[in-house]
Amino acid sequence: MTLHTNDTTTEQVILDTATALFLEKGYALTSTTEIARIVGCNQALVHYYFRTKDRLFDAVFSKAAGIFTDALLLPMDENLSFEENVRRKVETHYDVMKSNPRLPFLFFNELNTNPERLSLLRTKIGEAPRSLMLQTERALNVEIEKGTVRPMTASNLLLTIFSLNLVIFLSAPVLQVLGGMTETEYEALVENRKRENVTVVLKSLRA
Repeated sequence: MTLHTNDTTTEQVILDTATALFLEKGYALTSTTEIARIVGCNQALVHYYFRTKDRLFDAVFSKAAGIFTDALLLPMDENLSFEENVRRKVETHYDVMKSNPRLPFLFFNELNTNPERLSLLRTKIGEAPRSLMLQTERALNVEIEKGTVRPMTASNLLLTIFSLNLVIFLSAPVLQVLGGMTETEYEALVENRKRENVTVVLKSLRA
């Protein structure tokens, strides 16, 4: 990879390279020496921008967490019905997971091995997720009062979406290695699963 002369671009190239390596190998097996080698710069430049490997990983991890939460906590569109908004949440979140299938492994592995990172993440993201959660809760309560949706909380609805969308990607090694599923078969399953998840979530809402 060719290193560009623009400072902002240089920093981004380092971050993109680090992201690819962290996703492929995890935190422990990734070194700033390898990152610098692939970028085509010296190791000192990596430390100039990010100081330490841990700070570089923080930047990658924060981006990964943002991908998880932003797609799931998509703002409600007032021009769409509640059901259409839910469908949009399921499909948008699923598409993000499909485009970043290794993110769940990085995300959950790091939270299991380094749980204090969750507290740091909470400080960084601020009140935005809570605000969007309350927006979903208000829209949900309107539908519950109308009798179109059974009583439930927004957190339960989002957890249903989150878990349904994640399981297909977390189970990929089991399906492909232990289940003997070919790459083509797995890709077909991934394509079909989004529609199935939408159906399951919408059915779970019905009064």
